[in-house]
Amino acid sequence: MVSPDPLFNQSLEKGLEALRAFTAVHRTLTLGELATLTGMTKSSAQRTVHTLEQLGYVDKHPQTRRFRLTPKVMEIGYNYLAADSLIPIASPYLSQLANASGETANLTEPVGLDMVYVAQLMTAKHMPVLTPVGMRIPMYCTSSGRAYLSTLPDAQAREMLERSARAARTPATLTDVDAIFTRVAACRTVGYACNEEELFLGDMGVGAPIVNSQGIAVGAVHVSPPVSRWTMEEAQRKLGPLVVECAWAISRSIGH
Repeated sequence: MVSPDPLFNQSLEKGLEALRAFTAVHRTLTLGELATLTGMTKSSAQRTVHTLEQLGYVDKHPQTRRFRLTPKVMEIGYNYLAADSLIPIASPYLSQLANASGETANLTEPVGLDMVYVAQLMTAKHMPVLTPVGMRIPMYCTSSGRAYLSTLPDAQAREMLERSARAARTPATLTDVDAIFTRVAACRTVGYACNEEELFLGDMGVGAPIVNSQGIAVGAVHVSPPVSRWTMEEAQRKLGPLVVECAWAISRSIGH
């Protein structure tokens, strides 16, 4: 039996779980719904949400009496973005990529089995899918995730794929570990990874890994060409080299 961590603060854990319970699907929650989503007892959920309300991170709608997040929550995420040294290094190269490709350029960083958008240089062209900064996307079915996995040893990459949910997000989503790993391994040869409508219908991805001076991956850069403007073959031929060049330039500029 594993001994409990005497320094682990369960109250803080509950507070963070409560904040994470609010999503695009659950924009507002009753106390009972919050308790169910977090696995807390109703009394524990009440104490937690009351504390968050007093601190200004949650408030209650005056008519519906349902709880909702407040803009103050954004301070936490913004503090990370403000302190992230990779973003100012990558920004000029993302701008060049967006201009050269005509498509929105994105910077993502790994969090567990996901990649998180931390920067984005948009173009005036229509984007069929909104992917704002802060959004998490799974590694197994995205170009940026596969690009990141391609830098890891085979055993580690496979282990992470095994632990991934590997849900079929669309009819095109690859869910077999061997099939996904084949795409991951291909990135090592051509320099970029792809996904073709595996996360969202109508949306593709071409991504390349960003590594530091020790060769350790710290993120990935990608563009998401829509099928309304590109075929996968065209995207690989024209966008692949641009994405690789952008990722290489960012990697070369990292000082640590």
